[in-house]
Amino acid sequence: MKNFALIGAAGFIAPRHLKAIKDTGNNLLAALDVFDSVGVIDSYFPNADFFVEFERFDRHIDKLKRKGVKTDYVSICTPNYLHDSHIRFALRHGADAICEKPLVLNPWNIDALMNLEQESGKKIFNILQLRLHPVIIELRNKIQSGPKDKVYDVELSYITSRGSWYYTSWKGEMNKSGGIATNIGIHFFDMLTWIFGAVKENEVHIHTHDRAAGALVLERARVKWFLSINYDAIPENVKAAGKRTFRSITVDGEEVEFSEGFTDLHTRSYEEILKGNGFGINETRQSIELAHDIRHKTPLGLTGDHHPFAAQPLSAHPFQKN
Repeated sequence: MKNFALIGAAGFIAPRHLKAIKDTGNNLLAALDVFDSVGVIDSYFPNADFFVEFERFDRHIDKLKRKGVKTDYVSICTPNYLHDSHIRFALRHGADAICEKPLVLNPWNIDALMNLEQESGKKIFNILQLRLHPVIIELRNKIQSGPKDKVYDVELSYITSRGSWYYTSWKGEMNKSGGIATNIGIHFFDMLTWIFGAVKENEVHIHTHDRAAGALVLERARVKWFLSINYDAIPENVKAAGKRTFRSITVDGEEVEFSEGFTDLHTRSYEEILKGNGFGINETRQSIELAHDIRHKTPLGLTGDHHPFAAQPLSAHPFQKN
């Protein structure tokens, strides 16, 4: 049984990590969050210590170490811009880090963390659960076993409705979340480059507070992509069904159905990490570089072969409306 600490216990994704730690037969020593709405911990580890101040949490982990109680892993579920610091905390305390995506916001942070890995002898793992989804694995195997010179036409659409709270939170701040392309798109960019290869060309057509769209040329695919948090961008037939999320990936016009099968992918991720097969820091480089590039490109507007959703009317920022 391994000992875990968890940072970001009040966050949306934290329960999946708590469940994964429990399901893999391990123990949570302590958790940290500046917010104290963490009653969910009782469902998994009621005896875990909880802190709202980083300094006391840091001291507690150090005291445990000096008593001979080792923290083997630190799970990181905090806002994107804090990941780098919290990974460093884990390594300083002699623990491996398990971090939500994006691992970091800037490509140069990857090199610095790789140096820390070497210095500390510890490992940094990223949760890339789409790589463990059976349908995605099947698609990748199909592409890899297909004609080596074939270039596929891919269209990605992902709209997940968010209310005004989103813009008040850290998620609405570009320097903290990385913006739409990073915050809700990073796992899709990782999936696409994992399946279809490295980025050769990258165009951004639209990039605003609530949507981003562009076109990629990968080694084995031409990709049109659209990401949004605006409910109005969802197709009317999907709205009529009472849904607030729309997810679609087509390959050469054929829908890749992967709306199911997400249950326990975090637990599967933990199982692989504990077996030494987790996704290491170098696995994250392509998607982080791509998201960073998208974030800093000047949008071209509706030029070239753009995603059809990109032509939808733009919306004003909710805090700028009269």
